[in-house]
Amino acid sequence: MANINVNYINPLLKASVSVIEQACGLNVTIGKPGLKEAAFTHDELLILMGITGEMKGQAILDFPMPVALKIASKMCMMEITELSEIAQSAICELCNMIMGNTATLFYQSGTQIDITPPTICKGNVSFANNFAANICIPLNYEGEYFFAINIAIKED
Repeated sequence: MANINVNYINPLLKASVSVIEQACGLNVTIGKPGLKEAAFTHDELLILMGITGEMKGQAILDFPMPVALKIASKMCMMEITELSEIAQSAICELCNMIMGNTATLFYQSGTQIDITPPTICKGNVSFANNFAANICIPLNYEGEYFFAINIAIKED
């Protein structure tokens, strides 16, 4: 299994922090990355987006349900109390913006990637791959865990 290069992670983190601040008005900080099995529980909303081009893999954005509702509320500028279709759409759009900005940052550094449309996952689920380790990077808000980005990519 290939190790992940830090240069593959930094554009995603930079884009995540920037998009969350712009779209939601929230200042998040990056927690300590670590290897993690890509297994999730029923109280999380997962957005899976594939990465193709000069790198291959996926990013899984892992939102605890209360965080997903908070972000959807910020994006829709109204209180969202359940994971409705509009709430899911808002979270998917946030992930599209994060990954789109990530692709732009890669392009600016000379690496061409494309992203797949977001796939929503709920419930107890796990993902396995044999091409790259899954790196989990928590993002924190006001010193507390907010959500996580799981990334497993390798250079083509």
